[in-house]
Amino acid sequence: MFVCGPTVYDYPHIGHARTYIMFDVVAKYLRHEGYDVFYLQNITDIDDKIIARAKEQGREIKELTEEFEKIYMEDMVALGINSVDKYARATEHISEIVAQVKKLIDKGHAYKIDPSAELRTSGLASSDGAGGYYFDLSTFEDYGKLSGRTAAQAEDSVSRIDESVGKRNKGDFVLWKLSKEGESGWESELGYGRPGWHIEDTAISEKYLGDQYEIHCGAQDLMFPHHESEIAQQEAASGKKPFVKYWLHSGLLTVEGKKMSKSLGNFVTIRDILEKYPAEAVRMMFLMSNYRSPVDYSEQNLKQAEAAVQRISEFVNRLNLSSSPGDSGLDRIILNDSKEQFEKEMDDDFNTPKAVAVIFDLIKKINPMIDEGKISKDDAEITLGILNEFNDVLGVVPAEYSSVPDEIKKLAKEREELRKDKKFEEADKARDELKEKGFKVEDTEWGPLIKKIK
Repeated sequence: MFVCGPTVYDYPHIGHARTYIMFDVVAKYLRHEGYDVFYLQNITDIDDKIIARAKEQGREIKELTEEFEKIYMEDMVALGINSVDKYARATEHISEIVAQVKKLIDKGHAYKIDPSAELRTSGLASSDGAGGYYFDLSTFEDYGKLSGRTAAQAEDSVSRIDESVGKRNKGDFVLWKLSKEGESGWESELGYGRPGWHIEDTAISEKYLGDQYEIHCGAQDLMFPHHESEIAQQEAASGKKPFVKYWLHSGLLTVEGKKMSKSLGNFVTIRDILEKYPAEAVRMMFLMSNYRSPVDYSEQNLKQAEAAVQRISEFVNRLNLSSSPGDSGLDRIILNDSKEQFEKEMDDDFNTPKAVAVIFDLIKKINPMIDEGKISKDDAEITLGILNEFNDVLGVVPAEYSSVPDEIKKLAKEREELRKDKKFEEADKARDELKEKGFKVEDTEWGPLIKKIK
C-alpha cells in the first residue's frame, strides 16, 4: 500500500489530517482482517515550492525540509497515525529515479529538451528551469484511464505542469529537471539536475513494492494529473498492466464552505485544532463521513465529534466501574452481532460512518443494562474487549478523557430534559449554575458536550 506523502515546506493542515487519518484506518482494518500490509509513504523533500520557500526565507533547503518533516511526524503521532511501515525521502532515492528515467528514455517514452535550443527558440528561459527530460504523452495511449480524462484534456492542466516551450505536447511532464546555475541538484548520467514531482513516487514504490502492487491512496485532487502520470511512467517503464489494482481517493475538504487558503484567512493547521480539541475528536469528525465524500470543516462539526467521543468515553468509564454481583445478564449475541456488523460496514468500501454507528448502537443497548445492574464484571470486560478491537481500527476512544463529576453530569442531564420540555428559562438557569461550578455545556446532536472552563 502506497500513499502520497507531504511536500515538507510548511505546517501540515486539516486537509492532510483528513487524508492520512483515513488511510491510517484503511491499513489498520486490513491488518485487523488478517492481511499482511506493508504501508509505504514518500516524503517530497525536493520540489520547486521547497526551493522557492527556502530562497524566500534565506535558508538552506535541507534545514527547511528537516524542520517541517519533523513537524509533520510529530503531528501524525499526535493524531494517532502510526500504521506507516516506511517513510521514503525523495532525496535518498535519486539513483532509483535516474534509473527509471533512463528506462523511459531507452523505451522511447521520454525525450530531452535542450536548454540552449529552448533559449534560442523563445529568447527566454523556461519557467521551471533550464530544460530537462520529459515524458511524451503521445507514446502512452492509456493516459487518462483512471480519471476518465484524455491526454488532450491535459493540455489545459496547470497543476505542477510547466510551460517549457520545447515540449512536444503541452501536457508532457518533466521527469528530470536540469538545474540552472546556483540551483540545487545532483550529478547524474542525465546531467546535473533534480527529479520531477511525479517520478519520485514511482521510483520509490518500485524499489519497495515492485512494479505492480495492490493499493495506492491519495487525495482526490491528485488523481489528475499526478496519479495519471504515475500510471503512465510505471506501465511504460515495466510494460506491465495494471500498475496498481485498487485506487482510493479521499474527498476534498472545505472550511465552512470555502476552499482553504491563507489569503482567505481560513488556513487551519493540525496544530491549531489539536490545541483546542483532542485527537480522537479530530479523527471522529472525519470518520463520520465516507472517505470519498467531500467534508466541510467547521467548529460546529468538530464540537459534534467531540461530544460523540465524550459519550464513548463515559460509556467506557461506566463499564470499568461495572461489577454487578451474580451471573452474566448480557446476551453474547449482542456483542457478536456488533462485531459482525462493524466488519460488514468496513468491508463495504471502508464505510466508517456506519462502523461508528455500530459503536453507538452498542452503547444504546448496554447502557440501560448498566443502569439496571445487569452487567457483571465479566460482561464489562468482554464488552471493553470488543470496543478495543473497534478502536484499534478507528482510534476514537481516548486512553484518558477529562472526567466530569457526577454532580455536573446530573445537572447537565436535568438541563437537557428542561430544554426538551421547552422550559428554556429554567434550562438557562441550569446553564448558569454549571458555569458557576466551572463547566460549560454546548448542545450537539450527540447530546450535551460538557467541558471544564479553562
